[in-house]
Amino acid sequence: MPQIVIHQGSWQQLKSAASDIRRLVFIEEQAVPVDEEWDGRDPQCLHFLVCRNDHAIATARLLSDGHIGRVAVIKEARGQGIGEQLMRRIIASASQRGDREVLLDAQLHALSFYRKLGFEAFGAEFLDAGIPHRSMRLTLNDQCDNP
Repeated sequence: MPQIVIHQGSWQQLKSAASDIRRLVFIEEQAVPVDEEWDGRDPQCLHFLVCRNDHAIATARLLSDGHIGRVAVIKEARGQGIGEQLMRRIIASASQRGDREVLLDAQLHALSFYRKLGFEAFGAEFLDAGIPHRSMRLTLNDQCDNP
């Protein structure tokens, strides 16, 4: 059985593997412009890195204002529950630090994934890096989903 470990830390600690995953998923697969992907906010974020048998397969970041971003799972690991494990860990971390809600901007194809986790869409559809998105939020209400 593969061992899944979710690391949590600073950009400095997780940058190497996290940036490789984001480069693959966003820049290469989705053609996000390099200057939009590397927005300069990473040093101020809490980062998450999912490893399976010591191989990095997913990443995301949590900003100080409760926004979750740059959620990326490598193609070979999609559809295996990795993204859900990652999101539950982020939600638990946000709750533990006292956030009242978490927010994210979801690509339209991922709306149902986030809805299953309790997120609700709000506002109009918009383009980010040329990709249609909707904003979503999850109220935490003392929610503490431990991974």
